[in-house]
Amino acid sequence: MTTATDRWPPVAYTDIAELRGPLAVVRGVARVGFDVVATVAPASGPVRHGVVLEVDRERAVVQVLEGTAGLDSATAVAFGAEPMRIPVGDAWLGRACNGRGDPVDGGPPILSDRWAAVAGAPMNPTHRQPPADPVLTGVSAIDALTTLVRGQKLPVFSTPGLPHLQLATQVAAQANVAGEPFCVVFAGMGLTHTDAAFVRDALEGRAAAGDLVLLVNTADDPVIERVLTPRLALTVAEDLAFRGGRHVLVVMTDMTSYAEALREVSAARGELPARRAYPGYLYSDLASLYERCGRLRGRPGSVTVLPVLTMPGGDITHPVPDLTGYITEGQVVLSPEVHARGVYPPVDPLSSLSRLMRHGAGPGRTRADHLPLAAQVMSALARARQARELADLVGPSALGDMDRCYLSFADACERDLLDQRPDEGRDLTTTLERAWRALLVLPRRELVALPADLVDARVSDRPGEEAP
Repeated sequence: MTTATDRWPPVAYTDIAELRGPLAVVRGVARVGFDVVATVAPASGPVRHGVVLEVDRERAVVQVLEGTAGLDSATAVAFGAEPMRIPVGDAWLGRACNGRGDPVDGGPPILSDRWAAVAGAPMNPTHRQPPADPVLTGVSAIDALTTLVRGQKLPVFSTPGLPHLQLATQVAAQANVAGEPFCVVFAGMGLTHTDAAFVRDALEGRAAAGDLVLLVNTADDPVIERVLTPRLALTVAEDLAFRGGRHVLVVMTDMTSYAEALREVSAARGELPARRAYPGYLYSDLASLYERCGRLRGRPGSVTVLPVLTMPGGDITHPVPDLTGYITEGQVVLSPEVHARGVYPPVDPLSSLSRLMRHGAGPGRTRADHLPLAAQVMSALARARQARELADLVGPSALGDMDRCYLSFADACERDLLDQRPDEGRDLTTTLERAWRALLVLPRRELVALPADLVDARVSDRPGEEAP
């Protein structure tokens, strides 16, 4: 990995007291600070890189990014004078790198005359602008019902076995903002080699267009690299957005793998565990990542974050989804039941929510009928769920005509609106027209969430029905 401190300072220390997993404890150090870069030179083999996690008197705990396998007491450790920094700028666009930022596409190292700290810098709250305007993903279930807004952090909650990686790559390949500079930063963590190859193939077109940065950490890479990957991605994204004037979508998958790597490092440091053995600072650590998105006053760009995480056993109270829900502004929930019905993406609309949707949809942003249309679809889906639960209790034959009508609507909504091919990108007009088509299965008098003039523009009175 290229850093601004790849040089030897005057003193190198060789008194390594302990090697624990990815950590090396160095004794006898002086004038070493927290979070500075370390250069680790074993007696044989390539030079490795590290970061100081903790300093206690004359001891420094160094996390070695390439792992400590093969290190011994003859290893020399030298410390830099500043925190880890990486080159930033347009040179990242179109490149594929590993989780440490080293190119894996056969190209040259990434060089730039600008450098930025990997840890990032907090945004001044007085300079923040509220998220506004949409990022269109080309996925109807998201664009119509849980619109992603520029500057928003909107996680995808999934369970193992569901096509969350496929959805993440589809969004990364299709997402756009109308008529403005846009790019995607994709950070994959703990991926198998098969999944990593799938991601590279699926995003090849966007990479060739020069508006993608790809960082992939595989499952057999050092675990400490997994902790670094999302920070690299966000550092690159911040520069592309706030210096380059682009709207940047950062897709990070899988944040559960990231949290497990953080747990492993915490255990190696001997820290007291909290819920389910995760470190007690998991909430603040996740917040330090998610809160790096947003918009800055006086700057044209924005950083939008779409983290993807799996819920072990489908447990939404697991620490990772639970804490993520406190930090972020909604969620897109994937359902095993919807997946079993053959619907892709298997989004459960009634469990999903975009709290900032009103800032990114409606007149002047998407379409005047978008928000009332989404409200009517959600209301009808809720009524259809009640009808389905009633049918499970008393049998479909005991349902009334209106309950059957709502069940027909739910089927039409899944078939026409929610279900689409993994390689199919839909524009917003197509998505909203499909929503109208599904709603017209219902009698006009049931469309109570829609203004009468919108309904009048779509349907006329039907025989035997009262006007709304």
